[in-house]
Amino acid sequence: MSIPEDIVQRIKELRDAIELHDYNYYMLDTPAIPDAEYDGLFRELQELERSHPQLVTLDSPTQRVGGSALKEFSQVFHRTPMLSLGNAFNVSEVEAFDRRVRQTLGLDNVEYAVEPKFDGLAISLCYVDGLLATGATRGDGYIGEDVTANLRTVKSIPLQLLGSPAGGRRPPRFMEVRGEVLMLKADFEKLNLQQRERKEKEFINPRNAAAGSLRQLDPAISANRKLTFYAYGIGISEEGEVPRDKHDHVLDYLASLRFLVARERGVVMGAAGLLDYHQRIGANRVSLPYDIDGTVYKVNSLVQQEKLGFVSRAPRFALAHKFPAQEASTELLDIGVQVGRTGALTPVARLKPVFVGGVTVTNATLHNEDEIKRKDVRIGDHVIVRRAGDVIPEIVAVQKEKRPPDAKPFVMRDDCPVCGSKAVRLPGEALTRCTGGLFCPAQRKQAILHFASRRAMNIDGLGEKLINQLVESALVRTPADLYRLGIAALATLERIADKSATNILKAIEKSKDTTLARFIYALGIRNVGETTAKDLARYFGGLDPMIAADVEALQQVPDIGPVVAESIADFLDERHNLEVIEQLRACGVRWKEGDGTCRAAIAHPESSDSLHASEIAGKTFVLTGALLNLAREGAKEKIEAAGGRVKGTVSKKTDYVVAGADPGSKYDKAVELGVTVLDEEGLLRLLGDL
Repeated sequence: MSIPEDIVQRIKELRDAIELHDYNYYMLDTPAIPDAEYDGLFRELQELERSHPQLVTLDSPTQRVGGSALKEFSQVFHRTPMLSLGNAFNVSEVEAFDRRVRQTLGLDNVEYAVEPKFDGLAISLCYVDGLLATGATRGDGYIGEDVTANLRTVKSIPLQLLGSPAGGRRPPRFMEVRGEVLMLKADFEKLNLQQRERKEKEFINPRNAAAGSLRQLDPAISANRKLTFYAYGIGISEEGEVPRDKHDHVLDYLASLRFLVARERGVVMGAAGLLDYHQRIGANRVSLPYDIDGTVYKVNSLVQQEKLGFVSRAPRFALAHKFPAQEASTELLDIGVQVGRTGALTPVARLKPVFVGGVTVTNATLHNEDEIKRKDVRIGDHVIVRRAGDVIPEIVAVQKEKRPPDAKPFVMRDDCPVCGSKAVRLPGEALTRCTGGLFCPAQRKQAILHFASRRAMNIDGLGEKLINQLVESALVRTPADLYRLGIAALATLERIADKSATNILKAIEKSKDTTLARFIYALGIRNVGETTAKDLARYFGGLDPMIAADVEALQQVPDIGPVVAESIADFLDERHNLEVIEQLRACGVRWKEGDGTCRAAIAHPESSDSLHASEIAGKTFVLTGALLNLAREGAKEKIEAAGGRVKGTVSKKTDYVVAGADPGSKYDKAVELGVTVLDEEGLLRLLGDL
């Protein structure tokens, strides 16, 4: 019976595509498609060959295990093949595997060893008389690459086997340990951070990074990229007391030899046990220190394993149960912008719906403008999307070979898409931010929470839950609306009784009498903390002179540089913010204004009225130890009122260290740097309060 030409052609296309992707992945370490897409191609080819066995050829990708060895490395022949495992993707395939095992063994129930499926590079380590002799990649399952020199740099690989500490057994004369070289998530993040700092290519995922690091011709490069080895079995052993009864005993033995073995391993009974384990590991997948792409099931009895044997490509006694793909390819339809609660503008990819990580994904974060440029992401591109557990989906790579000619670069907008205020990106920052902090609906809850906080306007009883209710019920849109609240409005809120409402209104009324420094801090200007707010209040003496100041004038304030000055100017240039400030004043918020004490003291140091201010103004103090007469906060307030600054650490720029009882390391640092040390009496004399 003749085979349709379209079937023959499709098989050829699939083989060519799989061979190309194998080359990209194993040889170049640059995968062009996500795992899910590759698995789909491979399974389609398997199905077609199963339906038309006469078309199966020895050079088909289904008839070999992996890629061939690199010419740059010498070859290693595996004494027993390193076969890959058959895959299961759903419950019925796992149940079918268990059913075949039980039928072959003639048993009603079977014990299985279960463990995570590492997402790394399969490795064979050969030990002769307890010493590491060779280490090789799996290669095509029969011939691998000799990467011994690189593996010797992996600190989790023992160079010498000492035997079991518990039993005192000597290691076998020859033993082959099999496992996986991978890169822990934390080490992967550090590596990519280094790559970014060096302006070099970043790795797509930890598995790709591990493969690229291990297969360097220079072992020094492998040593600098931290790799980890986890053992998962023994291939061959000769003349040694190696467990030969159960697989879980083999893993315990490897752990006793100081190999890393997955802590999450276990033993279960039957298909129900397998599926329960798979579900539990999947639920904890994100919290594991390494990437996994599924779970591995092995008949626990080694005697039963031998009876079950192998098929051409995989053992009959083992199965890999894969998780839903964490990566998938889709089309980038558009790039929008979201505004966070702190005013940060985040570009968001609008995607053609794609199923990844067990859910349908339509949006993915692009982080910031620089990240888009670095990855060269354009509207219309085909992209690889990753979703790991509950982590927000992100675009990890662009499939540039599929880029359409009309793909458009992204341009960050210069206004807030929520409130229309100006959006700015300050020098040295990666994020663009909305400047309408007091007005922008996206920042509303955060702005009001900060405004009411203890070190700002100090409105007692106005916590996050109540603020959420006020905003969500549209009773409060800006901080000024707090001063317009009444008993009737508060009484409509959940769990707010009349007494509570009365207390809250009293606290709001009390907060009207404040200080200029507290009010400036309460505005929530980016980069303006308590100390900077006090510096601004001292320097300008009033709010209107500060509002009128330009960037150059703001930089005249001690410790305010160009970035902070720009941040203040942008905030005060936004008319929405000025409107809210005027509303707050109209509602009765007030403070005592001065004439710019710090500026006056510096300009006229000879004035007798400012004698003590001139000695302290502009000076930096550090407080340490217990003060007998002044509380630490009281001393800080007196110093700042006289124009000084109080810091937490001692440096060469420190003018005075005030040491009380048990001063500690700050006192030692002051002596080391030659900083003037005052006792409490000396501080009081300087302040003129003695």
